[in-house]
Amino acid sequence: MAKRARKKKGTPTAASEPRFSTGKKGTGAFLKALPLFLLKAAVIVGLTLWVFWPAMHGDWLWDDDTMILKNGILHDPDGLRQIWFNPLSLFDYFPLTISVEWLEWQIWQGNTFGYHLVTVILHIINALLMWRLLHKLGLRLAWAGGLLFAVHPVVVESVAWMVELKNTLSLLPLLLAMSAWVDYENRGGRRDYLLALGLFLVSMLAKTGAVMFPFVLLFYAWWRRGRIGWSDIKASAPFFLVSLVLGLVTIWFLHHHAIDYRGVHIGGPLSRVALAGMSMMFYLSKCLLPIGLLPIYPKWKIDPPLWYQFLPWLVLAGVVYGLWTQRKGWGKHVLMGLGFFLVMLFPFMGFTPASYMGFTWVMDHLLYIPLIGVITLAIAGLGKIAELLSPSLRYAGAGVLAVVFGWMVWQSHTYAGVFESESTLWTYGLKYNPETWPAQNNLGTALFGKGMYDEAIREYEQAVAAKSDYYEAQCNLGMALFHANRFDEAIQHYQRSLQINPDYDEAHFNLGVSWVQKNQTDKAIHEFEETLRINPFYIGAHHNLGVVLMLVHRVPEGLDHFEKAMKLNPGDPTGHRDFANALLQADHLPEATDQFDATLKINPNDAETRNNLGSILGRQGRYNEAIQQYTWALQIKPDYAEAHKNLGYAFQGAGNIPEAVGQFDLYLKLNPSDTAVRSLLTQLQVQGSAKLPEPQKPVIPGF
Repeated sequence: MAKRARKKKGTPTAASEPRFSTGKKGTGAFLKALPLFLLKAAVIVGLTLWVFWPAMHGDWLWDDDTMILKNGILHDPDGLRQIWFNPLSLFDYFPLTISVEWLEWQIWQGNTFGYHLVTVILHIINALLMWRLLHKLGLRLAWAGGLLFAVHPVVVESVAWMVELKNTLSLLPLLLAMSAWVDYENRGGRRDYLLALGLFLVSMLAKTGAVMFPFVLLFYAWWRRGRIGWSDIKASAPFFLVSLVLGLVTIWFLHHHAIDYRGVHIGGPLSRVALAGMSMMFYLSKCLLPIGLLPIYPKWKIDPPLWYQFLPWLVLAGVVYGLWTQRKGWGKHVLMGLGFFLVMLFPFMGFTPASYMGFTWVMDHLLYIPLIGVITLAIAGLGKIAELLSPSLRYAGAGVLAVVFGWMVWQSHTYAGVFESESTLWTYGLKYNPETWPAQNNLGTALFGKGMYDEAIREYEQAVAAKSDYYEAQCNLGMALFHANRFDEAIQHYQRSLQINPDYDEAHFNLGVSWVQKNQTDKAIHEFEETLRINPFYIGAHHNLGVVLMLVHRVPEGLDHFEKAMKLNPGDPTGHRDFANALLQADHLPEATDQFDATLKINPNDAETRNNLGSILGRQGRYNEAIQQYTWALQIKPDYAEAHKNLGYAFQGAGNIPEAVGQFDLYLKLNPSDTAVRSLLTQLQVQGSAKLPEPQKPVIPGF
């Protein structure tokens, strides 16, 4: 690899922010500048935390629960190996992001604050790295660029929406790669080059949104030297190779594994050109004037396209031509910033279909990386203007800039509050875009989560009325009807969902639950097996299939599925408890004891588990240990009738008849219709002793 010259003619240098040196001569300057540097960094950190604080305790939104909360591969202790060596188990080929989410699940489980905290910290680091990059590029207002990126309203969706971790995570190594490439251009050397290439690969493994970055490298070469030479093409070739390989892998995933394109129609070539032009202008307008932001924007018609939808391309051509005529001066810088924006935005402009295009053409989170180009251009322009102004006008300009920044901070803080919950997000979305059926579906989900089933049914019905082939809403409507005890109607909507999309795992799962409710176990088994065929990591399907298989006396298979469910989510006390109950029903007492112990390590105040563990110990004649478990269960739940009865059996087995009589008496006050226990109590009172009945096996909990 040919080395770059250490210093090239015309290479920009920082004008106002000192390059800190650790040498003896630079120590004094470093210490003098350090307090101001730390103050600037603290402002970025503090304002970013304040902006996103309303969303920090936010709930699961939209597909957060599918991608994190219900994603079995994140709960599997072996999930990290699966992510990297069994990529077909992933929803998308973003292995680095999913690995971080796996690690987060091990730490945070279902605590959403942890996920938000990680994303906000990554965004803060990205803002600081943005400052660093702009400083390397010689921009006098580099710090303002980092702050603007930190608080710009258009980044709120990427930071406040947990599943968009892939944005904040992928940008961090990309910014480092950009900085390393600037160092490579400035001083040459294989180390900087390899560092840039390696960091770009890391960014692509987090999200392939940076797939167009190699073109940016060529733009940068032209910006520095006014031409793109053969050495520039050779230097960028490995970056193009990384983009090509991982880009093709992502495309394969999207079309064969992860994304359903039902309802996505973007028309022919002319429609796509019109859509791309309109999207380009829309995104640029939101970068320059971030008002009216929405989680789902209204769709405009593009098939057939209207004449004015091609105007953005004419405007762009005119602007580029005008800038090209000024390429020897300021036009070169504008072309670089605009070029970065357009190149990085290109995959999302509408030339090719994407899943979100079924309900909207544009989404804010797609601007997280392209926004850098607009901010860089704005900061460069402001810095140039500042050079031309008198000192008094500079102070006035700084005041205006402070007002603009303050407005953006307030806008972002307010918008972040919208992402606090499903209810706030979709109530807001429907207020400004009432015709959006995904928002109706998602608001229905929020109401469903609050137990407001009738209200949820109304929202789901509106969603399916607006889009009859909306299979997710059909399934959700079925769930709401099921919980409203309208079982036959629920089954009809699950079946309708599967007619539209036969491979929708949620519909198969919920239909299986409905068949259990109707006592049609064969059909239930079939639906749970179909769920696992589509999604082998579906924890609930393993659990419920285990329940049904135990009911039909297919014990080994049932235990196998209970074990798989427990392994996928080892931190779930309910999974351990139900697995233990199944083992107990199969008379596998030692294994059941281990699972009950595991349950109590996670949740020591589980009265049912202590009662069941006592039953195992009692059946083994370990009455004193059983007494301890029953007593603890009753301390947790004093009116627990079964525990009183079993404690009576344990006291009788231990020879403590008075205590046994007392417990049976308490049990009969709670359950006076149990004639068997009443007869036993009479015998104990008359004879002082009786043959000890074996404690009853606990019944496996249902769904």
